[in-house]
Amino acid sequence: VWRRTSKRGTVMKALLNPDPKISSFSPIPTIKARNFTQSKIQTSLQFSSKDGDRWIRRKSGFSIKVVLDSATIDQLGIPESDIRNPAISSSYRSSKCPKPNQTVLEAQARVCTGPTQTRPLTEEQALKVLDTILRSAKGDLKDEEEVSKAQLGAFFAAMTIRANAFPEATQWSEGEKCAMNKYWPLLVRALPRDIIFIADPEGSIMGVGSSIGPQFVGNGTTDMRLVGALREVLAGGHLGYEEVQGVLRDVLPLKLADKKSEHVSESLLSAFLIGQRMNRETDRELKAYCLAFDDELGPPPVADVRSLTHYGEPYDGNTRYFRSTLFVAAVRSCYGESCLLHGVEWMPPKGGITEEQMLKFMGVNTKLSPLQAKKLLEDKEVGFAYISQREAQPSLYSLIGLREHIKKRPPLATAEKVQQFVRAQGKEAIVAGFYHEGYEEPLLMLMKRRGVHSGLVVKGEEGALSMTTRLRSASVSKGLPVNYCSGFRLLNMEPAYEVDGVSRESFNIEVNAKDYGFEPTDTPRTDRSVARNIELGLAALRGEKGPAYDRIVLNAGMVDHLLGCDGAQEISSALDRAREAIDSGKALKKLLNYIKISHKVK
Repeated sequence: VWRRTSKRGTVMKALLNPDPKISSFSPIPTIKARNFTQSKIQTSLQFSSKDGDRWIRRKSGFSIKVVLDSATIDQLGIPESDIRNPAISSSYRSSKCPKPNQTVLEAQARVCTGPTQTRPLTEEQALKVLDTILRSAKGDLKDEEEVSKAQLGAFFAAMTIRANAFPEATQWSEGEKCAMNKYWPLLVRALPRDIIFIADPEGSIMGVGSSIGPQFVGNGTTDMRLVGALREVLAGGHLGYEEVQGVLRDVLPLKLADKKSEHVSESLLSAFLIGQRMNRETDRELKAYCLAFDDELGPPPVADVRSLTHYGEPYDGNTRYFRSTLFVAAVRSCYGESCLLHGVEWMPPKGGITEEQMLKFMGVNTKLSPLQAKKLLEDKEVGFAYISQREAQPSLYSLIGLREHIKKRPPLATAEKVQQFVRAQGKEAIVAGFYHEGYEEPLLMLMKRRGVHSGLVVKGEEGALSMTTRLRSASVSKGLPVNYCSGFRLLNMEPAYEVDGVSRESFNIEVNAKDYGFEPTDTPRTDRSVARNIELGLAALRGEKGPAYDRIVLNAGMVDHLLGCDGAQEISSALDRAREAIDSGKALKKLLNYIKISHKVK
């Protein structure tokens, strides 16, 4: 039995019922899968090592029944909309954040993207979007969420950049032109000046209201540098390293709710972020995003470990397939390859399963500072740690709500994967996942800028880090294949910034698991189920052979080999070492120790 005990004395019991008839994990809530929203009641999952072992040794599938005292809910006055099921990734979205307007968000998905990926709107679609924006601006939108300032900024920035800089195929369609000609004379009288500036910064696109854009300087001193930078971005141009960092440091952390002090325009900031991504960031722009808040909380602590790997999973998680990195970290820590994971609880656009959700569900303290994480990395009983962006870079964390309303991923989605919240006295490596071809080299560039000994990018499933054992589909011919890896490693022990380029060995490889003795298997589906992902991972660490076990072994052993880790020169030896860490029970013990010690570390 697990017991969730809130600080206010409320109790939630999670009863683990073995059922040999159940082949997959399925939360069966007695009260509509209710759980307290974190903002309402702080809870922690408490169980002894013995309890944990008893749960993990289940040989069959199991279900969770969440039993919540309904009288307590009524007594506390918690609305049902604020109660959530912690077993599903989508429930981790903060209820405090207003939802975006879906009509405009769907249009943003089509137009707020790159020069070749953009899909122009038809006249019918454009008319619907512009009508929605007009009714929202007038306060006449009844059955939908209002169109937020961030959505307006992102949508009109996309339209402007497409008009100014995109190739003919992805510029405005005839339907978009007709719709804009009809609605802009009405919109220009209803929209605020910052939106009109974004839609027509030089007065050369719309005609009506053309004098506003060229004269606009912002609504305050905070906006001034941002407006100047936006003029270049909206024309399809690029900025220097110092310009990008200056803008970011001016406007972050975001303080939109603070009415007493001057704050940045959501519209301008969202236009800036999506505009830089649409123009395809230069190396210097990406470096600015990557390094802008390195010193936000002071210099990172230095762990006394011989080897440290920083894992850069996409912060928005997995929505379909098993996410293995947490369990891989537990395996690699068994033989001295310390691992530092980082991320957030929930992130758009996917809002999928993240390491923080899994750890929180298992009762781990996910509010560790970098200094506390350093201590866990040094602890021989643990050897890995997780840091939330919330604790390490609160300025960037403040953008999560805005990012949902932008819809598409901003430059931060790339840069945040290449972070070093803790440094090491020994060797350091960074591993990051990617999906879209063309981002592998920028990621490796950022890793080299970090000065690490080794770097690796992996095209895993869903753009995550997990290499798969399934066979590549014969019909897949476009882009880089899943399991494509590219990276570098140094030929000596000196940091990268102290040696010349000749000392760095680069490589790329498509990993075929069958070549290393793995039977081809389909990747286990999790479909946003945090509990299912945990079940698969823990069953594998328990030694249960199958697709999840194979993926953990493959990803641990191949990363060891590709990064040039000690004892992993031969792939077969690296894979055997990973298997031994699991089969001996060491990896499972490391994870259980982490759950326990994370609450004790000072």
